[in-house]
Amino acid sequence: MCPQDCRIARWRSAPSVPVGDTVGVTQRTAAPPQVGVGTAGATTARFVTGEAVSLDLPVARLGSRMLARAIDIVVQVGLFSLLSLTVTLLVMFAEGIGLLAVDAALLEGLAIVEMVAVVVGYPVAMETLTGGRTLGKLALGLRVVREDGGPIRLRQALTRSLVGAAVEWPGLLAPPLTWLAGLWTMAVSRQGKRLGDYAAGTVVVHQRTAGVWAWVVPMPPPLARWATTLDLAGLDDELALAVRQFLARYRELREPARRRLARALAGEVAAATTPPPPPGTPDVAYLAAVHAERHRRTLHRLAAVRARSAALWPELHRPWPTPPRSRPSVPAPTAPHPPGPRPSVEAPPLRSATPPTAPWS
Repeated sequence: MCPQDCRIARWRSAPSVPVGDTVGVTQRTAAPPQVGVGTAGATTARFVTGEAVSLDLPVARLGSRMLARAIDIVVQVGLFSLLSLTVTLLVMFAEGIGLLAVDAALLEGLAIVEMVAVVVGYPVAMETLTGGRTLGKLALGLRVVREDGGPIRLRQALTRSLVGAAVEWPGLLAPPLTWLAGLWTMAVSRQGKRLGDYAAGTVVVHQRTAGVWAWVVPMPPPLARWATTLDLAGLDDELALAVRQFLARYRELREPARRRLARALAGEVAAATTPPPPPGTPDVAYLAAVHAERHRRTLHRLAAVRARSAALWPELHRPWPTPPRSRPSVPAPTAPHPPGPRPSVEAPPLRSATPPTAPWS
């Protein structure tokens, strides 16, 4: 079993944060989110859970939330039409067999029930059953979470829906003014909150973020020959991902936690692979060698698959035609240089990109 520090490190460094894993976090022990700007320019909120785990989640702003709301409105209109048709047919059937006497009050009551079921029941049911997502949010990759990063429950979903139906959309209290108030609140809020989010203590975040190229850890030269003899059949994807994330964040971790994590991960990898590393091999160098060898073998398998597919379907792997090169323009004639030695012009030195250093160097 991996120690608690190792499990927390795996979870914290996951590329896609599973918000549902914070079920045990309570609102009383969590810190409020802090808003910042991510590397891609998107607004992010840092949530500190009750277990002192920091989560950086991109906050959904006005544009994406309005588009998700537009999709939900279309869905609600369709649900209301379907529900009205079903209730009308049932009422007509009950009146035809003499079980029900239809009057204006009954029709008005049924219409109110249908409206409440669609406007309040639809978002409450969807956000409770799917962990904070309606069909519109699901289409845009949004999710409603608590202010501590945990998943919402029935209480938060019901509060958001009731406040939204009363003062936002469709709005029972001065609809035009409440619409503007809701839009203004989302526009000026640093976390993109609407009135329902303030009442329920929730935040809408993005689940899908832009991927970035990760640095591939190089092979330690002293372990290159030994790594070719590794049996990696027992190394699963989860453990390999934990090793890669640990190596990528090696410089950010501090001692002695970094040493404990390296020792714990090396123990798990050694239990899943053979042969053992040479005596005296540092844990981080051992992890880097295993990760680099697994990456090399994966690239070889991918190249073999592409070669087989190219042999079966050559048109699929035909290179793209290169565009014709434009004819170089003739330089304009210049004045002849006066006789005598020409001044020497020193070219500026070329800058070479320095790759990141290996964790064991």
